[in-house]
Amino acid sequence: MVPILLVLLLALVLFGAGFAVKLLWWIALAVLVLWLLGFFMRGTTTAGGRGRWYRW
Repeated sequence: MVPILLVLLLALVLFGAGFAVKLLWWIALAVLVLWLLGFFMRGTTTAGGRGRWYRW
């Protein structure tokens, strides 16, 4: 009985981890798309005239 419960618990944990990892991949993809849109839509010139696309 205990090994069956351990296997079911392991399956539940792995299913939850798999779902979380898949969700994190979708979030990472959305952040990447937003970053690329900001990269291409933002101008390359700043007030100082130095062509930087990043803020720091």
